[in-house]
Amino acid sequence: MSNHTEVTIFILMGFTDHLEVQIILFLVFFVVYLFTLVGNLGLVVLVIMDSRLHTPMYNFLSVLSFLDACYSSVITPKMLVNFLVKDKTISFSGCVAQMLISVSFGTTECFLLAVMAYDRYIAICNPLLYTAIMTPQVYVPLIIGSYVGGVSHAILHTVATFSLSFCASNVIKHIFCDIPPLLAISCSDTHVNELLLFIFVSSIEIFTILIILVSYGFILAAIMRIHSAEGRRKVFSTCGSHLTGVSIYHGTILFMYLRPSASYSLDYDMVLSVFYTIVIPMLNPIIYSLRNKDVKEAVKKVLEKNKFTNHLLNAKVNIRWK
Repeated sequence: MSNHTEVTIFILMGFTDHLEVQIILFLVFFVVYLFTLVGNLGLVVLVIMDSRLHTPMYNFLSVLSFLDACYSSVITPKMLVNFLVKDKTISFSGCVAQMLISVSFGTTECFLLAVMAYDRYIAICNPLLYTAIMTPQVYVPLIIGSYVGGVSHAILHTVATFSLSFCASNVIKHIFCDIPPLLAISCSDTHVNELLLFIFVSSIEIFTILIILVSYGFILAAIMRIHSAEGRRKVFSTCGSHLTGVSIYHGTILFMYLRPSASYSLDYDMVLSVFYTIVIPMLNPIIYSLRNKDVKEAVKKVLEKNKFTNHLLNAKVNIRWK
């Protein structure tokens, strides 16, 4: 990677310099991050522990949850530290790593959501052949392919961005090292970078959204052929959560990266970035499990098991005391 700059550190300005506001933001985002880790990693553990959830659908869901936990962890801890310290610097190599990993996870999620839509199409439109079609030999390569696509996209933009010169300023008006704020402070010509960003992000969005729309088009046609209201309700309940997650995530990405450059506002972009890198990872476990009967039953089973275990432990303690 060529580097035409003398900059060795960057300064992440964040939202505000006011100490009182920073403390409030620290508390808010600390709680959000805690919920993100507990919700997502809890869902991963739940899928591993409960044999009834050992299906492709829940394997995809556990991969998404793990991805969200990692995605948030790339950005949130550094942001929380910056709320409490005066030194808000990040090393050049740290900035490179943060961009590479965050873009990798963000793009991987785009591909994974499309794969999950295809999985729903197979499950609803070909239920009798679902287990025969969606075997580990099929869904594991789909998961790996999502990660390969995400990492490849991230490497391209990371190399392109950090090949620029940063001689005018090293102050990033953002909470983490993202592509648009870094292009904004570069003293090089960034037209090629902006064109690359537009072409690749729009191509990935069109490709993944097209898969989702086609999959749900077939699903909708299948739903219309279901005569029982209960059957329709069950299918809508299964797919509604995925559509909600997809709409929120892709809507934010489209607005963030594909609007005209004249309408860019770093302050506004910072708020949007917080939404899709920190808030959405917290919401996904709620969106995907709140109306899911299997997940709720698995949670109930774990809670009852823990209740029984605690009862046994308390009984043993009482016997020993006697």
